[in-house]
Amino acid sequence: MGGLAISRPRADACKETTVSTMKAVSILAILLLLAANALALLLGFNMVTLPPGLEAAIQAHPLSGTTLTPVVSTLTPWVWVASLVLGIVALIAAAAARSAPTVAHTPAPVAEAVRPAPPPPVAKNQAEAEVIAFLGLLQAKGRLVDFLMDNINAYNDAQVGAAARVVHAGCKSVLDEHFRIMPVRAEKEQSKVEVPADYAADEYRLLGKISGQPPFTGALVHHGWKTDFVKLPTILRGTPDRLPAIAPAEVELK
Repeated sequence: MGGLAISRPRADACKETTVSTMKAVSILAILLLLAANALALLLGFNMVTLPPGLEAAIQAHPLSGTTLTPVVSTLTPWVWVASLVLGIVALIAAAAARSAPTVAHTPAPVAEAVRPAPPPPVAKNQAEAEVIAFLGLLQAKGRLVDFLMDNINAYNDAQVGAAARVVHAGCKSVLDEHFRIMPVRAEKEQSKVEVPADYAADEYRLLGKISGQPPFTGALVHHGWKTDFVKLPTILRGTPDRLPAIAPAEVELK
């Protein structure tokens, strides 16, 4: 494609040069024809005479068949006049064609590929807003914020236990909906496990005395948690300058 794009302008330039040369040659030929016809016309009407030497040379070598009838001899000057007029018309036409503006070949417009619309700008505190939205789900289904922000010292153990069951059931449903949670280690707690040499630092917390190089062997205190799937809720923010509320205030109208 690149070679074609380069050679096409060169071919157009060569074509324009050839056309210009042919026009120049045509104009020159017409000028010579006009000069010859004008000279013949002037000689026919005895308006000019040839130099004596040239006239004697022409009369010494007459062309065959130059003896013309009286009718032809009479019409010959008018033929020269007609040739002169036609030559002038041809010269004017060639000059007009040469001076006419050249219409440039305009390539057909190429349709531009449709570009995908740019994504909407992300607010500078979008991550914080998404955390708040997830916390709002825990509040809506498990009353987590109510439970944590309340002073439970004013309640007995039975009341706290009953509230904890509600919080547990609601928050677990939110986690199951938006995460796929699994233990880091499948062994039971207090069982003997081996920490591999290439363990991920975020998946293990080594307790006690640490010496030497991994792999390490020890007792599993807590099996840990991890996830391989996250689906956080998508939020639509009316005002990106402020963070959304965790839970709206509820007002009963009367």
